[in-house]
Amino acid sequence: MTLDKDALGELRKAGSALEGQYQTRTEARRRRWLLGAGATVVALAAWLVLGRSQPLEVDAVSAVTPPDTASIAVLSASGYVVARRLATVSAEVTGRVVEVDFEEGATVDAGQVLARLDDAAARAARELARRQRDAARLELREVEVRLAESVRERDRLRRLQADKLVSISALDAAEAEAEALAARLESAHGAVAVAESVLAVRDQDLDDLVVRAPFAGVVISKDAQPGEMVSPISAGGGFTRTGIATLVDMASREIEVDVNEAYINRVRDGQRAEAVLDAYPDWRIAAKVIAIVPTADRQKATVRVRIGIEALDPRILPDMGVKVRFFGPGDGPGGAQAVAAVPAGAVVERDGTTWVWRLVDGRAKRTAVTVQPEAEGLRGIVEGLAVGDVVLVDVPEEIEDGTRVRARTAG
Repeated sequence: MTLDKDALGELRKAGSALEGQYQTRTEARRRRWLLGAGATVVALAAWLVLGRSQPLEVDAVSAVTPPDTASIAVLSASGYVVARRLATVSAEVTGRVVEVDFEEGATVDAGQVLARLDDAAARAARELARRQRDAARLELREVEVRLAESVRERDRLRRLQADKLVSISALDAAEAEAEALAARLESAHGAVAVAESVLAVRDQDLDDLVVRAPFAGVVISKDAQPGEMVSPISAGGGFTRTGIATLVDMASREIEVDVNEAYINRVRDGQRAEAVLDAYPDWRIAAKVIAIVPTADRQKATVRVRIGIEALDPRILPDMGVKVRFFGPGDGPGGAQAVAAVPAGAVVERDGTTWVWRLVDGRAKRTAVTVQPEAEGLRGIVEGLAVGDVVLVDVPEEIEDGTRVRARTAG
């Protein structure tokens, strides 16, 4: 069979055209893939570069003029009103109460009679002692009379014996009598002294049955009634009272608070304070620190602080709950004054160093500072900042020196 050369040529031309079209399509796909991959790489690089260079948004404020730290509180604590002089008054002897001369809330003076105990037996004993003293005095008087007569008789016999009118033996007897009566007189004086001492004891026994106020104050508790037995010691089970009244010296009222030992360095003797009673939350009472008790409670990790009330008021009652605010001394470390103040959240304290993050030309700059204790949310800056410097507040952990920062809020 004879091949048609013209038809074969046409087929070859058609195959070449198809091969050219295939190669063209392959090259187009390759170029599109390369362009897509390049765009992806460029986009990723742009994201890495531009994303990382975006500023970190952080709150920022300006350092302000420090407030008067003598008028802001550096510490708050809770405690109670106490009375330094408070006593449960009792009788010095055991006895039955026959009279009570006070009521709760009564104001009494030092030495004022509060109650009396049954004194029938004590009065009888005193009367016996008085009679014994009187008898001793009569006996003394008798001896004095007899001694005087004996002395006169002796002197007369001495004169007569000098004239040889009486015997020596008669004179000796008179002198012996006088000496014996002198000894009896001395004994009689002693008996009188003893009788008077016994009478004084009986008087004291009577006085012990009268209960008096040991100091001026206010009676806050009436603990016994007429007819009850009282004793200075516990006796008779639960039927014998050990006290008659509880007395408080209202002039001795003060405040006691327990301060956490971690903050006791903020308290000092004489420091100004302000007390607010739970019963009168709108009433502020001027006070000052009297003393810091030099011991800590290991169970509660606290130190007791005594606080004096500058102007006592009848509304301030013992055992009332109270909150106390201690005011700052106005000085920084070493007595230096603060030159600026920033929020407490702007100060970073770590590993014994203290710093703030300043905002300088849009970047964070770590700046070492010397600070005062926190007072009402502020930290006084003694050194390292000036009023008007912008500082970052509550910065995130990843911030570094030189990090670009955009202030969310400006002070």
